[in-house]
Amino acid sequence: MGSLLRSSLRSRRGAVSLIAVLQIAQALAALLLPTVNAALIDDGVLRGDTGLILRLGGVMVAGTLAQVLCSAVVGVLAARTAAAVAHDLRAAVYAKVQSFSSREVGRFGVPSLITRTVGDVQQVQTLVFMGLTGLAATPMIFLGGVVMALRQDLRLSTLLLVALPALSAVLWVILHRLTPLSQATQRGVDQVNRLVREQIAGVRVVRAFAAEDRERARFAEVNGALLGFAVRAARLAAVMYPAGMLIGNLCGVAVVWYGGRLVDDGVTQVGSLVAFLNYLAVILGSALLATFTVLAAPRARVCALRVREVLETGTEPDAPPTGADRMWQGRTWKGEVEVRDAHLRYPGAEEPVLRGVNLLVRPGETVAVVGSTASGKTTLLNLVARLLDPTGGRVLLDGTDLASLPPEEPAGVVGLVPQRPYLFSGTIGGNLRYGRPEATDAELWHALDVAQARDFVEALPEGLDTALGQGGASLSGGQRQRLTVARALVARPRVLLLDDPFSALDPVTERALADALARETRDVAVVLVAQRISSTRHADRLVVLDEGRVAGSGTHEELMASCPAYREIVFSQTGQEVAA
Repeated sequence: MGSLLRSSLRSRRGAVSLIAVLQIAQALAALLLPTVNAALIDDGVLRGDTGLILRLGGVMVAGTLAQVLCSAVVGVLAARTAAAVAHDLRAAVYAKVQSFSSREVGRFGVPSLITRTVGDVQQVQTLVFMGLTGLAATPMIFLGGVVMALRQDLRLSTLLLVALPALSAVLWVILHRLTPLSQATQRGVDQVNRLVREQIAGVRVVRAFAAEDRERARFAEVNGALLGFAVRAARLAAVMYPAGMLIGNLCGVAVVWYGGRLVDDGVTQVGSLVAFLNYLAVILGSALLATFTVLAAPRARVCALRVREVLETGTEPDAPPTGADRMWQGRTWKGEVEVRDAHLRYPGAEEPVLRGVNLLVRPGETVAVVGSTASGKTTLLNLVARLLDPTGGRVLLDGTDLASLPPEEPAGVVGLVPQRPYLFSGTIGGNLRYGRPEATDAELWHALDVAQARDFVEALPEGLDTALGQGGASLSGGQRQRLTVARALVARPRVLLLDDPFSALDPVTERALADALARETRDVAVVLVAQRISSTRHADRLVVLDEGRVAGSGTHEELMASCPAYREIVFSQTGQEVAA
């Protein structure tokens, strides 16, 4: 992540350099004005030199205007630069998340990834802005103020030996206690996001079980914990400014008391005392300004570490070398799929999900994968789609190991209809063209015909241009399922993976869709996962998975005679389904 930030800032080197130059000018003006003020008092006011008063007064006015102008320009440039850096960082996090497999997404969780992409990057942006606005001016003003104060009066400068260590000690204590609170606050934000997402997605279930009070109590508990961490962090942050002002004012009182005695004894001049007070204000003011940046640092550091964790996560599957990308460009794929002795174990799991699975599907062949719940059917499809890589064994496409191909290559050959149909916000036509943007309207309507979706799409007021909400919430489950089938067909895949695509359909629509798919995919390798035995009647072959292993392979009659696991599945369903 550090290299990404440096690269982003280097690409805006001109703006950063201009910010530094303006801050140097701003710092010089802030350091020279108290000295000019001292000369105005000692040489102009006390001696009654009106001409000198006007000249030095003009210098002070010009210096003040220069400070204001530089500060304004620096603020604008810093805001633009910080926003551009955040843009680059968000783009990098988004691109990285898009490369994640379901394994990495499950590791972080969707709510946490959203928070890291938006909220955490925003915290980093705030710190970059504050750092740029104080990039050169704050340290120059602080160190220069100390030097100029020493030049004015060494005796008065001894008071700085008390003020600066006291301020540093207060700052260290606050930062030491603020860092763990910032970490807890960000974890609390993740928990609130996760719970809100869960409750909104499951609002119908909550209402169906009249569990509103229980869910409110869960949310109140998590939200209250977040409030507690945030309030404690805010209290610590709120202490800093009053503590700094208290130390500064006490030091100012000491300077006036001690400096007044020095003026009365004739050891120092009034102008020098006033200039020292001004430098004291400049020193403590720059220190307090730095503390605001430092106070933002703990939470921004936590956020930056969370963003870095995403950026540095190894993806599964990994992309092959660049040479492999070029090697397979333009290749025409036939669509033969072979799973050879595949094993898969999820991180932290005691047992593998798949154990030595073998599967061969040729173009024009339909193979149905059946099995009980949690037998590994969807995981097997994810291997073929290369959403996961096997922890053992190989997955081959036309004899080529998928692990040797760039991730986008199988995506252009393999079409997947997921178990949970998902549609993006936008139009129906836009969703159908997701895999092939150049598809014509005629091709879309043909795919809708095959998917048995033409009737309800034509009945919509705007047809293909009908806008859908996120996830296709305005459609029924069966309509979403048929649209996802049509979307896969529009992409013209050579391998079609169907993960229980008939689960939300009535028997009549299911039969019509299965017949149409059988005609449409005569030269396509089809792998069908089905819960109902009646859904597999068009399959050329059935493969039975049982606890991650292949328990049997063959036709319905062969499996009924030789595979106990298959017979158990059949007998657990109604006689009408078996007969179908």
